[in-house]
Amino acid sequence: TWNHILLIDSNSPLMEQLNFFHDHTLLIITLITILVGYNMLSLLTNSFINRFLLHGQLIEIIWTILPAIILLFIAFPSLRLLYLLDETNKPSLTLKSIGHQWYWSYEYSDFKNIEFDSYMVPSAELNEGDFRLLDVDNRIVLPNHTQIRLIATATDVIHSWTVPSLGVKIDATPGRLNQTNFYMNRSGLFFGQ
Repeated sequence: TWNHILLIDSNSPLMEQLNFFHDHTLLIITLITILVGYNMLSLLTNSFINRFLLHGQLIEIIWTILPAIILLFIAFPSLRLLYLLDETNKPSLTLKSIGHQWYWSYEYSDFKNIEFDSYMVPSAELNEGDFRLLDVDNRIVLPNHTQIRLIATATDVIHSWTVPSLGVKIDATPGRLNQTNFYMNRSGLFFGQ
């Protein structure tokens, strides 16, 4: 439908910040597009006769400094967001995710012996309303309003663990532990890949 054009609804503070940064950058790009379009349109209707434009040092200074200022308006929020995404606060719960060739293994590290495998549901076994290639047989259950640390690794090849509505994406690399954190604002069923 028409509402699939935009980003999905955010369910974490970090994803809200990512949405705000997207809107901020899109506004800057829209303004640049309008300005360039106006200049191109005025070039078509201009007679190119102006005796004061032969020596344009001021305009050259302006079109050199203005793009640098515009890039700063994009770079500073971007750097702030990168540091926010990488910061690991005091987690209340740790989830370890191990990527295998066709499934994921999960361990709740804060509890004893809570481990399970999560396989994708085959297309032939899907019920009405299930999502193909997204539904699994064992889902992760996590609390909301809790800082959660995710530790990801893999056993064979590089895998990518992501939940777009939470703003979480991490690579699971064999022989390496990568970590990220997230915080869920509300409860629900969130699909990832």
